Amino acid sequence: MLSVVILGTGNVAFHLAKVLSSNNSVELLQVYGRNKTKLQAFEPFCDTTDNLGKLAAAAIYLVAVSDGAITALTQQLAGLDGVVAHTSGAVSLEVIDHPRPGVFYPLQTFTRDKKIPFAEVPICLEARHPNDLRLLAQLAGKLSGAVHRIDSAQRRQLHLAAIWVNNFTNHLLYIGQQLCEEKGLSFSLLQPLIQETVDKIQQLSPKEAQTGPARRRDVQTIQTHLDILEAPLQKKIYQLLSESIKSTYEKEL
Repeated sequence: MLSVVILGTGNVAFHLAKVLSSNNSVELLQVYGRNKTKLQAFEPFCDTTDNLGKLAAAAIYLVAVSDGAITALTQQLAGLDGVVAHTSGAVSLEVIDHPRPGVFYPLQTFTRDKKIPFAEVPICLEARHPNDLRLLAQLAGKLSGAVHRIDSAQRRQLHLAAIWVNNFTNHLLYIGQQLCEEKGLSFSLLQPLIQETVDKIQQLSPKEAQTGPARRRDVQTIQTHLDILEAPLQKKIYQLLSESIKSTYEKEL
């Protein structure tokens, strides 16, 4: 049985702890965190500690902390014999200061109280040593049916793409919600459109699925929208996105 220790108490750590503790072929030994209050949320899953000197001996240590904290934390794990793998999409394997570094990156957006179907989450792996990569793959395969070996450069590019399709998209949805509320409209009116936007790219590429005034170069509608927008930053975002769309399809005209 694979033994695992998680270091971190954020959303990624929480979801990993939840799924690992419910897997009969994995032994989640412990969760480490500096904040005792945050550690309380992990007590239903396994043992917890705020003392690095009391970490359990495990085959794999999953470091689910902020990117800037990975190196300093892993420097304190030099005496541990297991694989030390971070869960970040944005930083390289080399930020881990340990003889057996690895990456165990679940490509998903994690919110504490939102249930995640982990079996569908792509897990991207990297390790310095082939045996460690096989160990990480063994763990990933117990959680997900989508396991991929991806190097640091590819993972950073994937993470960048994920920011566009998830974080930026969510912010645009927030702007849409604000615009609705300004005129007393329910955001729920846009829900079918949002769902169709997502559903359509299951059958078409994003480029094929694009519609709207910028795609058809409807200058009058674009100017009407710009006149309506009051917030300067929203105007700028609208203009930049419209220009990007027009540039994408300019050869079709």
